Amino acid sequence: MLININDIKVKKRVRLDVGDLEPLKDSLRRYGLLNPITINSKHELIAGGRRLEAAKAIGWTSINAVVVDNLDPVTELEIELEENNQRKAFTDAELLAGYKRLVKLQNPSILTKILNALKSFVKSILDLIFSRKKK
Repeated sequence: MLININDIKVKKRVRLDVGDLEPLKDSLRRYGLLNPITINSKHELIAGGRRLEAAKAIGWTSINAVVVDNLDPVTELEIELEENNQRKAFTDAELLAGYKRLVKLQNPSILTKILNALKSFVKSILDLIFSRKKK
């Protein structure tokens, strides 16, 4: 659900230091919000404080949110703690392997470029043939 950022109330949070928001702001600009924030029916923030702050900082006026209803204060706090506690960072090996794959995809070999061009050419020929047969 799309929520007006000015309608979101931020009460006392466990995380006091939001840290460096620049990488998150860059991610929001580039890819948008990948995971919505979580609020209750009174528009009180339950989870997603860093995402909310980053969105505000880059001038967003609305943000996607999951609205959870009828939670007691204990459950709301458990959700806030759980959301922040259950993240697992990549190992160095996983991160290195991921970036190697990314570089390879961003910089395909000449053979890959030729194969992709051939696939595209054949697909366009087939599309042309089948579109004429339908007429």
